[in-house]
Amino acid sequence: MEWFESLALLLGSILVLMAIGMPVALAFLAANIVGAWFFMGGAKGVTLLLNNGFGGLTNYALVPIPLFLLMGEIFFYTGLGKRMFNAIDRLLGKLPGRLSYVTVLGGTAFSTLSGSSMGSTALLGSLMVPEMTERGYKKHMSIGPILGTGGLAIIIPPSALAVLLATLARIDVGALLIAGIIPGLILASLYIATIYIQTRIDPDAAPAYEVEDLRFGQKMRLFFGDVVPMLSVMVVIVIGMVGGLITPSEAAAFGALGVLILAVAFRCLTWEAMKKSVIGAMRVTLMAYLIVFGSATFSQLLAFSGASSGLIRWATSFDLAPVAMLLVMFGVLLLLGMFMEQISMMLLTIPIFFPLATTLGFDPVWFGLVILLALEISFTTPPFGLLLFVMKGVAPKGTTMREIYGSAFPYMGCSVLLVFLLILFPQLALWLPGM
Repeated sequence: MEWFESLALLLGSILVLMAIGMPVALAFLAANIVGAWFFMGGAKGVTLLLNNGFGGLTNYALVPIPLFLLMGEIFFYTGLGKRMFNAIDRLLGKLPGRLSYVTVLGGTAFSTLSGSSMGSTALLGSLMVPEMTERGYKKHMSIGPILGTGGLAIIIPPSALAVLLATLARIDVGALLIAGIIPGLILASLYIATIYIQTRIDPDAAPAYEVEDLRFGQKMRLFFGDVVPMLSVMVVIVIGMVGGLITPSEAAAFGALGVLILAVAFRCLTWEAMKKSVIGAMRVTLMAYLIVFGSATFSQLLAFSGASSGLIRWATSFDLAPVAMLLVMFGVLLLLGMFMEQISMMLLTIPIFFPLATTLGFDPVWFGLVILLALEISFTTPPFGLLLFVMKGVAPKGTTMREIYGSAFPYMGCSVLLVFLLILFPQLALWLPGM
């Protein structure tokens, strides 16, 4: 069988199973079993493949996933996130469009602690959009920043999706997490610039209103009492990873413990909040582990059948420049993002894209960050970007999908601009990991 026939059989069976409603992880598992039977010699091949898949689950690099998820769930369910947002809101005073800035600043901070784009978008949407709508903000000023900062959770550490990508691609988890710090801050700055430009072009998009004037002492109490403690968790674990003092797994454990201590200190840790946090983290963790199992076996099947090597030979035969090939891969991810969710995209593309990137001479950490940005953009790619529907679920009644799409485009443009900056200046991603 030719390599393209093998690839069509493996990918086609997965897509068919997903199209009839089978969960992603189970679709991969079923297709892998059929492929192992066909390519690896029947029952013995299936047994070998399953043993290799279980071996992939013993990877120590997977440990941060449940801990990062637990950290974000505790931060969300105990109300620590809402406390931080309220403090930032009061600190910004009478700044025009300040609630949009609050969304970016608070959302960036929350993203670093939650690592969940959907959780971040759901919290910001339910917390900020009704308030901004009541204050007369236009839809693009309330919805747009939330869609943008929701995606920041993918690249700013700690990011559970970055840990999963690094594990699947077999690259350094800590390096990929640290690589997202500077680009993530640049992206947040681009969002702030976008809000400023929008308020200058149309001052009525974010009407001014009277707010309480705070004395300097009150501002300091708010900042050090409600903002610094939350951010300190992120700062400590990032500094620990950058300095080589702790591994990503240890950083995840310290992060979860730190948020737990904060919840106790602020007297907001309840049995109900803890139960919801643990259940939420367990649910996503089990899905992630099933996905790792399916991906490990799928990569082996692609290699065993000759599909991956054949595809690489075919792709490199066009004699395109490496950057042109990178843009092609980026475009494929954006196209897939219109119809699929991010984990499915990772499962389909990582076994193919990363060997190709190695052949083209790309740094694997840098390339991993570009892939994460493509996933971040695809979260808001019409018509079926996942965050678009999360936002639809929490937006005020009467909000149309067209308004949500229009609000997302400027922030998608910021992410695309960041990708070009990374292509021109790779050290934006590689400088911190290189330390």
